[in-house]
Amino acid sequence: MAGPVDLENLPGVGPATAEKLKENGYDSYQGIAVASPGELSNTADVGESTAHDIIQAAREAADIGGFETGSQVLQRRERIGKLEWLIPEIDEMLGGGVETQSITEVYGEFGSGKSQITHQLSVNVQLPPEQGGLGGSTIFIDTEDTFRPERIEEMLFGLDDDVLQAAMDDREIEGTPDDEAAREELLQSFLDKIHVAKAFNSNHQILLAEKAQEIARDHEEDEYPVRLLCVDSLTAHFRAEYVGRGELAPRQQKLNKHLHDLDRVGNLYNAAVVVTNQVQSNPDAFFGDPTKPIGGNILGHKSTFRMYLRKSKGNKRIVKLVDAPNLPDGEAVMRVTGEGLKPE
Repeated sequence: MAGPVDLENLPGVGPATAEKLKENGYDSYQGIAVASPGELSNTADVGESTAHDIIQAAREAADIGGFETGSQVLQRRERIGKLEWLIPEIDEMLGGGVETQSITEVYGEFGSGKSQITHQLSVNVQLPPEQGGLGGSTIFIDTEDTFRPERIEEMLFGLDDDVLQAAMDDREIEGTPDDEAAREELLQSFLDKIHVAKAFNSNHQILLAEKAQEIARDHEEDEYPVRLLCVDSLTAHFRAEYVGRGELAPRQQKLNKHLHDLDRVGNLYNAAVVVTNQVQSNPDAFFGDPTKPIGGNILGHKSTFRMYLRKSKGNKRIVKLVDAPNLPDGEAVMRVTGEGLKPE
């Protein structure tokens, strides 16, 4: 994707409007092309008709937004990466791993291992592609104070020695996985590539999603570009702040905008978006599992992949693929151990 361009080439965009757009993260034709007229109107303080003209011109300049043949779509999808869990049964169920340019939702009750997954993927994404990673960095939006650097360390050194050696070679770190100095250097290099921000409320969370796009853009040409965006948890603040039926509509509207902001980062920068979600008990369910995710149809439709985690005996967890556009439903088993997520 091209870097910042002269926005004043677009119709209706003068110096003041261009400055407002850049201040709000719209400094490329691609970013403007995927915005909505209402969103751009509020950002740049222009009328909706002018915003519509600006967006149309940006789409033409960026050459996006039109129809494509199926062959062209297939060719474009070859850019999509697969981030492996490094659990063969789950990766096979997901068709190779977590897709970039998609939103993957993981929901389950407390203690089911949702935060463990975001931590493990934050490690795995930094591995070379031949080791199941994407050779990229992570943006981690923490809404429940779950991020722990110590857990990253445990999961990193819970990987096989050959994987650790490949990571060291990729980073040009001299030594072996048994070398204490090399291990410390490797750990620091992994932690340095996880950009963490704690969200204090839903408005702050939405702001951080917009900031995430800025970070992804700034690191686009780096050796480790952003390839993973985690939100843990997506719905905690929305659930706490919007209580009662009267607040349902504004909550869903804000959640919808937030999801589109996250999706934009994934699509523009070829990153995987992984969000965790809380659950509630469905009192109408007389048979089967009464657990269902919150967020309603807005989240259900926007999530490309939906995965349900439930507890089993001991450290076992059942991972169920509930919804995917091109994959059958399925179940797999993993273990949550001190060294990270492991096969059964």
